[in-house]
Amino acid sequence: MRDVAIIGAGITKFGERWSTSFRDLCTEAGIAAIEDANVAGEQIDAMFVGSMSAGRFVGQEHVGALVADYVGLGGELHIPATRVEAACASGGLAFRQAVAAVSSGMSEVVVAAGAEKMTDVGDSTDVLAGAADREWESFAGATFPGLYAMIACDYIHKYGLTREQLAQVAVKNHYHGARNPYAQFQNEITQSTVMNSTLVASPLRLFDCSPVSDGAAVVVICPLERAHEFTDTPIKVLASAQAGDTIALHDRPDFSTMGATVAAGNSAFRQAKLQRKDIDFVEVHDCFTIAELCAIEDLGFVPKGTAGKFTEEGETQLGGKLPVNTSGGLKSCGHPVGATGIKQIWEVVQQLRGEAGKRQVEGAEIGMTQNVGGTGATVVSHIFGRV
Repeated sequence: MRDVAIIGAGITKFGERWSTSFRDLCTEAGIAAIEDANVAGEQIDAMFVGSMSAGRFVGQEHVGALVADYVGLGGELHIPATRVEAACASGGLAFRQAVAAVSSGMSEVVVAAGAEKMTDVGDSTDVLAGAADREWESFAGATFPGLYAMIACDYIHKYGLTREQLAQVAVKNHYHGARNPYAQFQNEITQSTVMNSTLVASPLRLFDCSPVSDGAAVVVICPLERAHEFTDTPIKVLASAQAGDTIALHDRPDFSTMGATVAAGNSAFRQAKLQRKDIDFVEVHDCFTIAELCAIEDLGFVPKGTAGKFTEEGETQLGGKLPVNTSGGLKSCGHPVGATGIKQIWEVVQQLRGEAGKRQVEGAEIGMTQNVGGTGATVVSHIFGRV
């Protein structure tokens, strides 16, 4: 198996992109990534596109072919393009498939993309509910805010998490998002703003929840040994891991521990031959504020039940012991579900290149991502290092 490197990355601004179509979002991010990688279309061997539900969001299936066509890789080039779906982990899994293609020797230069346009439907809640167990959860009335509210209630009961600590996750992510020009929400907020916002599913309020978003992100990879043909700042893929769990939350032994995150994280650290203390920053899947707290515990960065205090003390903010979600996370940067996993990787690339501007983690050399599908039935984790 060959070592793999990222040689280019591109992204659109996330948000309510009313006047921009799904295909135009993909084109915008794709052209940016290909130009960043200094590759020509003729040099690209394959493409993997993460999209959860373009069929229901915009009425478009056959997404792989569509994206390849509109970024100029269809037609005479005949580039094979594959759509990848794993709910909100679709982007991360598309990247993992791209890594497998290059590391195995099947392909040389591969594009991994993620995209979603969610604002074209009147009610995205029902579409997103398809990431849960339709028969045993969604049909019974459980929405994703409701399911993560159950996780939050279980966590609060077990570990004594305070409402203030939970709110601090959103405050911190908006602080980071205010420094990201591509974020949907570029404004700082206060703890009071979060705690006085509209109740969605107790104890989660509006500002505990990631927004409905449009956006796309794309990265280009190749064998590490060839990376310097294209860029002076390649980013090495140190680990790529995936794990699964029951699709229904009620079938798990512990609501507030994502077993798939534990398993994928452990696998990633084994592959990279690294310890938790070696990670300089991490992008985790904060679809709801409680999810970020569970993530940094389940990845092994802090003991179970302590993430609230760790966050309250400022250790997950820029300048802290472990900066978390420097992009603004799903909460502030936005959550176009198929794009999120690639956006996390785009942020790692910016940080490891030293190009993250006002949100730069000083001396960043190793970064990690955690991308979640549903309530944790699919988790994809990657670790990256500066070459």
